[in-house]
Amino acid sequence: MKRELGISLYPDHSDPKKDRTYLEQAAKLGYTRLFMSMLEVKEGKQKVKEKFKSIIEYANELGFETILDIAPAIFDELEISYDDLSFFKELGAAGIRLDEGFDGSKEALLSYNPEKLALELNMSNDVMYLDNILSYQANQPFIYGCHNFYPQAGTGLPYAFFVSCSQRFKKYGLKTAAFITSQTATGGPWDVNDGLPTLEMHRKLPLELQARHLFATNLIDVVIIGNAYASPEELAAVAKVDRYKLSLGIEFNANATELERKIVLYPKHFRRGDITENVVRSTQVRVKYADKPNPAHDEQQEFQVGDVVIGNDAFGKYKNELQIVLKPHRDPRKNRVGQLPANEHFLLDYIKPWTKFEFVAK
Repeated sequence: MKRELGISLYPDHSDPKKDRTYLEQAAKLGYTRLFMSMLEVKEGKQKVKEKFKSIIEYANELGFETILDIAPAIFDELEISYDDLSFFKELGAAGIRLDEGFDGSKEALLSYNPEKLALELNMSNDVMYLDNILSYQANQPFIYGCHNFYPQAGTGLPYAFFVSCSQRFKKYGLKTAAFITSQTATGGPWDVNDGLPTLEMHRKLPLELQARHLFATNLIDVVIIGNAYASPEELAAVAKVDRYKLSLGIEFNANATELERKIVLYPKHFRRGDITENVVRSTQVRVKYADKPNPAHDEQQEFQVGDVVIGNDAFGKYKNELQIVLKPHRDPRKNRVGQLPANEHFLLDYIKPWTKFEFVAK
């Protein structure tokens, strides 16, 4: 499934001019999903329509797919019915996200709404909710999944739980989404905003690293920045992330040669299928650069987890093979050329047999 990037806006707490500027910045970088919260609306149907329709229509012009986050209380506030979703269609939305669910039969009926709005379900519960809905013969192409975000520090999902919840949706091939959090943005739906990630482990990580991680899980199709407004630098960094191939940061040693930098930044690394526990081996570079000499340097110390090493001239046929260290060891036939940043070591768990990967210089 095609993978996407998204941003979030909160019209009840934001400046319309800044919203438009933010949309423009994101659109130019290839963002295509817009999450908007309606959980806080309290101004009546007409006022809400004016506010939301203006920004959604502009987002549509820029190529965004807009999903509105709603809850049962919103229908009472706006004096509309779940049996008639035309109000959201009039706003220009492509779908609605049900922050709270019903009995399964209701969601299945909603998925056949004549407005052809997508029905996005809350993914952050490890129960048979989706299975129940689909058992009522729901209109599956119009069913999406999206995790919650968690404004309070310490309340985000633990990783194992996130995986279990997400797998319930991915096994049906549904489009899935989750949130990452900017380290500079302050906008959100509530008066508490310690960041807006889905995963607690992401709360203090760089934004682009969070995105790389979610895509690496192969469980999430749409990565959405939960808070507004991410900085231009953050937006650009996330936009550069390869959505389909694992990318690892590398901090080069000062002694790394031009040849070694070329080897590291080769864009087509993959781990051998016959794996070892000690290192990740990328062997095609030794073939590509077989005739290039590589004198020894930084070869005497004990290599540590996350170190990136390359075979030197003493390594015979394995000269210029790239390896990522998984277990500490010594081998003077290898040069230490750099290391993964400490906060990226967890990404090593995603390098499976035949996994394709690349490095991004830090």
